Amino acid sequence: MAEQSEKVGLHTLKPTPGSRRPRKRLGRGVGTGHGKTSGRGHKGAGARSGNKRKTAYEGGQNPVHMRMRKLRGPNKKMSMPFEKFRTQTQPVNLSDLDARFKANDEVTPESLREAGLAKRRHPVKILARGEISKKLIVRAHAFSAQAKEKIEAAGGTTEII
Repeated sequence: MAEQSEKVGLHTLKPTPGSRRPRKRLGRGVGTGHGKTSGRGHKGAGARSGNKRKTAYEGGQNPVHMRMRKLRGPNKKMSMPFEKFRTQTQPVNLSDLDARFKANDEVTPESLREAGLAKRRHPVKILARGEISKKLIVRAHAFSAQAKEKIEAAGGTTEII
């Protein structure tokens, strides 16, 4: 008669051999290897109850985060007084206006947002990169001197909001 295989079910479940280890029993005699000081060494903060060593604690030595230099300055985006000088204007070039708008169109921050040129609600400044060949009515918060010249040379008008 062939051997009948053991039924598999909840009553036969076992962890795989070697996957579970017995817990370490501390302070149960010198012969165990974990007696006397129970793996804590001799004296000091680490031997005391309630000890939790701080991460990156260096025992009185100046910690590495305090030894490093402090990153300061306008290019570090720290909350330093430099933040007062950072501009919030959005630049828009003449070449972009020439590509996105038709002749005699009115260019405002709202129309620039619709055209995808001004993304945020910050003031818009028109800059002179590129050429403009169309007559446009441009209303913006600021213009560079060259941009103003180029727009007016093409027959357009500039108006500061």
